[in-house]
Amino acid sequence: QGQFVESGGGSVQPGGSLRLSCVAHGNIFSSMSMGWYRQRDLVADIGQDGSTDYADSVKGRFTISRDAAGTTVYLQMNDLKPEDTGVYYCNIARATWKARWGQGTQVTVSS
Repeated sequence: QGQFVESGGGSVQPGGSLRLSCVAHGNIFSSMSMGWYRQRDLVADIGQDGSTDYADSVKGRFTISRDAAGTTVYLQMNDLKPEDTGVYYCNIARATWKARWGQGTQVTVSS
C-alpha cells in the first residue's frame, strides 16, 4: 500500500485559498520531518518539534502544520497565485531519503 494520501486540491481564482491534507501511513513518519512539495520543489516543511520552514515564494501565505500523532500533515494556502499551480505531494523532509511518492493533489490557480 502507498505511504501517502494527499487531498484537498482544486481550482481557484487568484487570491483564493485551499487547505491540503496528507495522511502518512506508517508510524515511522511520526518521528520524521515532513514536507509539502510542488513537483520536486520543497514548499514547506515541519519537524517533529513543530519547527517550520518555507520557500521564499510562499512565506507569509502558506502555513504547514501536523496533528499530535505526527502522521497527518496540512498545508493552508492563502492568497494563491498562478505560479502556485502544480501537483502537490507530501514526503519526508530534512533527510537524505524519500519514501515512495503518493499520487499528489492538483492545485490550479487561474482566472
